[in-house]
Amino acid sequence: MQISVDNPPSAPQPLSPYYSQVARVEHADGSALLFLSGQIAEGATVAEQTRGIFETIAALLKAHGATLTDVINIRTCLTDIGTLDEYGTVRRQFLAGTPPTSMTFEVPRLFRPQARVEVEVVAAVSPRPRPAV
Repeated sequence: MQISVDNPPSAPQPLSPYYSQVARVEHADGSALLFLSGQIAEGATVAEQTRGIFETIAALLKAHGATLTDVINIRTCLTDIGTLDEYGTVRRQFLAGTPPTSMTFEVPRLFRPQARVEVEVVAAVSPRPRPAV
């Protein structure tokens, strides 16, 4: 097993120098687990922020050969649990099909004062095809 951390240049960069965007746990067969840091986004509403968050998550996953269909776990922090339906409506647009395991909870505040939602995911990446000999 090999572990690496990354801030892919093709995705939005971290808002602080104190964390990395992605931790990749690579297994011998080429499969991997991707642990993404919590993501926040600009926007006036929870829906706008959620859309920006999932666009960032998609870019981070793409940089590691994954897509939103590879997400197996999602954790969400909302500053107002009353906005859960607004968040969920946008989330379903990005995570179609069988939903991943999930945990959602209310927090008094987030990393940035204007942030109303933060999302963290884990994704499972299938083994990479071996090159033909």
